[in-house]
Amino acid sequence: MAKSRNNLLGVGGQRKKLSRADQQGEGPARNADRKTVADQKQELLRKMRERARSAESARSEQPAAEGDTAPQG
Repeated sequence: MAKSRNNLLGVGGQRKKLSRADQQGEGPARNADRKTVADQKQELLRKMRERARSAESARSEQPAAEGDTAPQG
């Protein structure tokens, strides 16, 4: 009889033993990583907003050509 492929119980090895703080997501390394990732995300968002503002101001400062009927943006 062929072995069933649907029963994958026990496949994948053992999990690492976690401390109580790590189980709750309060490990010291985890907090530091989250802060640095959050800081990087905020910096990226700030740069993207600045670029969007500068692009909008550049568009509004340029006079539209008389024959130009294409929508802006």
